[in-house]
Amino acid sequence: MRTASAAIAGLCLLPLFESAALAQSEERYRLERTENGYVRMDTQTGAMTLCQERGGELLCRPAANEATAEAPDGQTLQQRIEALEARVKALEEETTGGLPGEQEFEQSLNMMERFFRRFVDIVRGLEQEKTPADQAPDQDGTPSERT
Repeated sequence: MRTASAAIAGLCLLPLFESAALAQSEERYRLERTENGYVRMDTQTGAMTLCQERGGELLCRPAANEATAEAPDGQTLQQRIEALEARVKALEEETTGGLPGEQEFEQSLNMMERFFRRFVDIVRGLEQEKTPADQAPDQDGTPSERT
């Protein structure tokens, strides 16, 4: 008996749930009158559709959206991804060359040797400039001695 009454109550409540679902789907779109026709807005996604009355019918087309107009399509993005992946692969292959060759190694050593020779020459030149100043004559005219 309880199951039968529960089934009957469920059947009685079913139209209420259907009307609530129908009302919910009806509220999804909002239609506003404009100078040129109507604008239909999807309240869930925010998508806009421009509609015009022609011959007793309402003809609608998607409104141009700045965000979607400037956004690249999927194919363009895929092409850019492929180009970037190819570039990364090429750069990785260049850097995995391993140790330098004998010629490159000798060239590097020669550059370092020239650098150190010039550096030592500069230091020696500075020491020579400093030495005569340290041996400036005293007031009596004789050079001072270092201790």
